[in-house]
Amino acid sequence: MEFAELKERVAKLKAEKNAVILAHYYTPFETQELADFVGDSLELSRLAAKTDADTIVFCGVDFMAESAKILSPEKTVLTPDPRANCPMANMLMPKELRRYKKEHPETIVVAYVNCSAEIKAEAYICCTSANAGKVVASLPKDKPVLFVPDRYLGTFTKNKVGREMEVWPGFCPTHQRFTIKAVQEMKAKHPEAELLVHPECPEEVSAAADFVGSTSAIIKRCAESPSEEFIIGTEQGVLKAIREKAPGKKVYPLLEGNVCPNMKLMTPHKVLWALEDNEYEIKVKEETRIKAKIALDRMLAL
Repeated sequence: MEFAELKERVAKLKAEKNAVILAHYYTPFETQELADFVGDSLELSRLAAKTDADTIVFCGVDFMAESAKILSPEKTVLTPDPRANCPMANMLMPKELRRYKKEHPETIVVAYVNCSAEIKAEAYICCTSANAGKVVASLPKDKPVLFVPDRYLGTFTKNKVGREMEVWPGFCPTHQRFTIKAVQEMKAKHPEAELLVHPECPEEVSAAADFVGSTSAIIKRCAESPSEEFIIGTEQGVLKAIREKAPGKKVYPLLEGNVCPNMKLMTPHKVLWALEDNEYEIKVKEETRIKAKIALDRMLAL
């Protein structure tokens, strides 16, 4: 099927089912073309909650679709491919966190939104890569803190805020592939380019960067910076948004071909099939949803 025909069929089904399509920046470019909204995970969930759509097709990994369900329990949330999970989120199991909390009852748990609904339900407060510093800085100074599940964002935040805290040893396999060697090679090729990286990158990569920020912050930096060249240290799907919002500027991936394979499962045909067959629905237990929403609401209140 040609993309134009697929796009037309998707538009027809969206109208029939009062559906909205959300796509993360890391999904395939063609999938982003189908979406009503393209953005970061929590930003998309908040947008979905504000729409009058009955059905949300969430093109992203599983925890993102769960967040949409947590914030919009009355809506049907579909994922085009149930295999699209997040390796980082799977590096912390709920029973592990419950055990830690039992052994350290005074500890405040901060959960990066890149985690399951069950982990959010066990946390005191959530954070994003954009507001992690603000969230951690807001916590009582006399309480120990555990940051889950990303060690790199946790360490970056700890150093930025100047607060000691325990950090769970999880990581994003895609961002961990970026190395200081790759930085040195790309800087040698493009000495005038700004190096922009995501805080999920290893510490030495973040330390070498000109700018460290969330996916949305990296896009904004490219658009607003006077620089004309950028080396981008995050998943390559973001290049589409950068080229749209910073036309004429040169952007180079820090590591060519470094993509999230699970995000790339969100293909246009699967979006069509999800709408045709109402598959695959995301469900979150109500008790879990309520607890997870408390942690998200505490973050949003900041």
